[in-house]
Amino acid sequence: MIKKHEIYKKDKWNMMTVEVQGRYIVLREISDQWGEETHTFMSRPALMEWARNRFPKEDFEGREEEWQDIMASFKQV
Repeated sequence: MIKKHEIYKKDKWNMMTVEVQGRYIVLREISDQWGEETHTFMSRPALMEWARNRFPKEDFEGREEEWQDIMASFKQV
């Protein structure tokens, strides 16, 4: 059974989804700049580590609420 989570979606070309496929966690990031990237994780801690590196809190100065929403979405996976 595949369970799909939407992390964020700004429009048709800027979105991130996570699918839990058995013991694998597959993250798909679609960007209008870079196209589609797929990352596969074996555990939730590995996913969270990637998320903290991908979305450093320092990059969201003045937009802390947006960062907290993104991290909360990752934690719900």
